[in-house]
Amino acid sequence: MSDRSQPGLAIDCAEVVELLTDYLEGALREPVRAEIEAHLALCDGCDAYLAQMTSTIHALGHVPVESLAAQLRNELLTAFRTIHTRREPIA
Repeated sequence: MSDRSQPGLAIDCAEVVELLTDYLEGALREPVRAEIEAHLALCDGCDAYLAQMTSTIHALGHVPVESLAAQLRNELLTAFRTIHTRREPIA
């Protein structure tokens, strides 16, 4: 059994993946950001996932919204709204 009071263990990999976009955008509160950073320092898998996300962002750059088909745009907006209505898992 792990000690979830140790920095980096109060959050699991699934939570890190869910919050990674907000983390990269600087949109998380300090305690959540610090917990994610502590987790990344302990977890090679999540750290590799962060590196992949960062590489993808740099490689693809920006996709203009107007270049998306209307159906795809609506599906993406619905997905983002769903994600952003979830609560952060830790204080």
